[in-house]
Amino acid sequence: MDPTRELSREVVTALLEDAQWAPTHGMNQPWRFHVFLTLPSRAQLADGLASIYDAVTPTAKRDEDKRTKLGVGPRRASAVVALVAKIEPHGKIPEWEEIAAVSCAAQNLMLSAHERGLGSFWSSPPVAASPEFVRWLGLDDMTHRALGLIYLGWPLPGQPAPQSTRAPLCACTTWHEG
Repeated sequence: MDPTRELSREVVTALLEDAQWAPTHGMNQPWRFHVFLTLPSRAQLADGLASIYDAVTPTAKRDEDKRTKLGVGPRRASAVVALVAKIEPHGKIPEWEEIAAVSCAAQNLMLSAHERGLGSFWSSPPVAASPEFVRWLGLDDMTHRALGLIYLGWPLPGQPAPQSTRAPLCACTTWHEG
């Protein structure tokens, strides 16, 4: 991604509006989006992730490359969206369905970004899915689950689009006929 190209609030708002059309049982709309659009806010996110990593990772198990990645990644994107699912404990809708709804919203957001020529990827380092991160966002970790970060930005000029492959459809499909 090209960190020198900014994303406007209007573009990110349009992406989030598309995300909201995800299916949701009972119309709970459990998605919560925490948007880090400006460089100072992304730097704050990067520093927060590194700080949480230090707090939750025993010294003997720390990996400096992982910590560095947490501190650099948000600064390289044009925007970062922290994904959170709002869960009603013992509610009518099971937690897994609320998480699935937020996952669908994430896909909608990323498809909308692709349609606009933006690059995106969903990152889920353990720190960004931790109760500590939920609290860092100012939320109650009893009713919210962090599901990672979506990085958004314009592709670097002259770089080919990333390529991806999938297993053949026949490897994951069973037809039940007659």
